[in-house]
Amino acid sequence: MHIFTAIKVNFSTLIGGMLFALAIGYGIGYFLRKMFTEYQIKEAEARRQKIIAEAEKEVESRIKSAEIEAREKSLVVKAELEKEMKSKRDSLSDQEKNLEQKGRELRNESAKFESREKEIESQFAKLNVDNKEIEQQKTEYKRLVEEELRNLEVIGSYTAEKAREEIKNKVINEAKMDAAREVKKIEEKVKSQADDEARKLITMAVQRLASDHVAETTVAVVELPSDDIKGRIIGREGRNIRALEQATGIDLIIDDTPGAVVLSGFDPIRRQVARRALEHLTLDGRIHPGRIEDVVTKCKKEVTEEIQKAGEQAVLNVGIDNVHPEMVKLLGRLKYRTSYTQNVLEHVQEVAFVCGAIAVELGLNENMAKRAGLLHDIGKAIDHQTDGTHTSLGVDIAKRYGEHPFVLNAIAAHHEDCEAESPYAVLVAAGDTISASRPGARREMLETYVKRMTQLEDIGDSFKGVQKTFAIQSGREVRIIVTPSGTDDQSANILARDVAKRIEKEVTYPGEIKVTVVRESRFTEFAR
Repeated sequence: MHIFTAIKVNFSTLIGGMLFALAIGYGIGYFLRKMFTEYQIKEAEARRQKIIAEAEKEVESRIKSAEIEAREKSLVVKAELEKEMKSKRDSLSDQEKNLEQKGRELRNESAKFESREKEIESQFAKLNVDNKEIEQQKTEYKRLVEEELRNLEVIGSYTAEKAREEIKNKVINEAKMDAAREVKKIEEKVKSQADDEARKLITMAVQRLASDHVAETTVAVVELPSDDIKGRIIGREGRNIRALEQATGIDLIIDDTPGAVVLSGFDPIRRQVARRALEHLTLDGRIHPGRIEDVVTKCKKEVTEEIQKAGEQAVLNVGIDNVHPEMVKLLGRLKYRTSYTQNVLEHVQEVAFVCGAIAVELGLNENMAKRAGLLHDIGKAIDHQTDGTHTSLGVDIAKRYGEHPFVLNAIAAHHEDCEAESPYAVLVAAGDTISASRPGARREMLETYVKRMTQLEDIGDSFKGVQKTFAIQSGREVRIIVTPSGTDDQSANILARDVAKRIEKEVTYPGEIKVTVVRESRFTEFAR
């Protein structure tokens, strides 16, 4: 019994202990669970704060990137707008300049018109005054005639008819004397104004023909094997063409012209060096600045040797001696100089031959005549490098190297710049004219020649009574065939003068043009 009671007490104690332990375990578990839950909440809160912070940073970064991108786009748009505005401003500025230029031209033209109008008004006023004076003179002449008639009828035995005839002759003689005096005054005025008019005509001719002349005398064309070589001539960033232009002193024009490069420069020897160098380079195929310099140096040496040989050959051909070596070189330079497409070296040799032949016929010194003829254009070897005419430069060169005074005077006088002091000067002037006038010596551009010939014939055909007009002798003479029935001798003379005046006004030409009017009547009968 006691045992069961003890067991019962122990069991109750055990159960109470177990319950107590469970209560303590539950309390500890609850506490631990609460602490763990709070830790998780804190950790979750920290993660949330971190995520929020990272999200804010990302948002801020994206906002900054968007701002930078927007700023860059705005800068690009702004730059494009500024470029477009600059282009428009430049265009407006150019237009404004053009308008200002046109305004100045219009003002100048207006001033010219006003000046011309004033001149015309002045001339009209002068004509009115002259007409009044003429009317007064006519009235005075009538009065004098009537008075003279009355006096003669009263005093003498003249009839009215004889008196009228005598007075008429007297008035005619006085009119002829007045006309002669006026003609003399006009001739003197024309002579005084001739130089000014000549300068105007020369200036106009230079203005109209300078571009064609420059194009013919300052440009050379080099044929290329293919258009592909043009890019190699230019080189990377244009270094080859710059090197070639710098080495030769000649401008290279590379355009759309197929298979050709244009060389432009006033110095004919430099153009020849550039032509040779470019031909060597295109054939060789190796084109670079170092190679260009070597080839140009070689070509300069070759051209110098050719100049020396050409001068020596010219002296040998003419048959003179004791010519200074420097003058021989200058003669050789004339090989690359042209005058109206005539080679000057060939021209001076022709002049020397002509002068020598004429000198032999006249009994003069043949060697002196040939020497003067050969050296008369020596100044053209340097006239593009030195100020002065080729005659004055030629005289200076010949004087420097001890040439004879007759030679000096022949050089100075062959264009009538001074008086001829010896027969050799006259011979050189004649030989120069003969060589230049030789058929085929001096050629013109075909288009210019045909245009002038057509213009001359059109001018002649435009007059009434003309059957046909012929421009002959390369435009130096115009021959006009007129209808004999509708034109008399006086009308033919007037027609020739009118055509000549029209040609002077409308056509630009060297020298003079002869106008001949042909009026022919043919009558044919047969004797049977």
